[in-house]
Amino acid sequence: MVLAIDIGNTHILLGCFEERKILFTELLSTNKSTTELEYAALIKSALEFNGQSPDKIDGAIISSVVPQVTGSIKAAVGRLTSTVPVVVGPGIKTGLKIKIDNPAQLGSDLVVSAVAGIKEYDVPQINIYMGTATAFSLIDEDKNFIGTSIGAGMGIAAEALSSKTSQLPNIAFEIPKKVIGTNTVDSMKSGFICQNAALVDGMIDRIEEEYGGKCIVTATGRYASLIAPLCRHKVICDKDLILKGLIEVYYKNL
Repeated sequence: MVLAIDIGNTHILLGCFEERKILFTELLSTNKSTTELEYAALIKSALEFNGQSPDKIDGAIISSVVPQVTGSIKAAVGRLTSTVPVVVGPGIKTGLKIKIDNPAQLGSDLVVSAVAGIKEYDVPQINIYMGTATAFSLIDEDKNFIGTSIGAGMGIAAEALSSKTSQLPNIAFEIPKKVIGTNTVDSMKSGFICQNAALVDGMIDRIEEEYGGKCIVTATGRYASLIAPLCRHKVICDKDLILKGLIEVYYKNL
């Protein structure tokens, strides 16, 4: 059994694989002050809650955009199992041809998402990640990773709007009944959901125009399932894309 872990700025995504079959997924909170022992206890609890034992893990892989947490998670996995995790980064085989100015700067979450996007779907492809940040990555017809556009995600926008205004509350992200709301909460739901759907549609148009052709569009991240159904373009939502990419990279490095 292989343990796959993606460390994001807000959440840590866990997944366990038997071969390439996902057995379960769980989310933990990302906290730079959490110790390796505390992370080990959280991972152990997630495994046991899903009927699995750390003793069954014979491999692990980690991607991370939070360097301060990477070491703690790697050490936590080491305390729980007899395996040394593969950490996605320079020197790791991914099979991805990265054409940006400095490939070492590309976030490992975008790397593994692109790896899975290429394997699971067609190219050229716009690969969208919707989490703490919203990132649009372009993969061309030759499976080259061309570049990205990165902006603030919905969670950051909601936090900023609530903290910087006097009368706008924190709200749950829910699909609004109408684009034009008639009260503050419905208006904010429209702002977060409908405006982001329009942003995705607009970015797809601009990327395809710059690229010079139509692309398959995939989306992952915790907000993708909310936004993708409202887009006017066809957007394939795959909540497990990063985990699928991690397991592909793991097997490339055996």
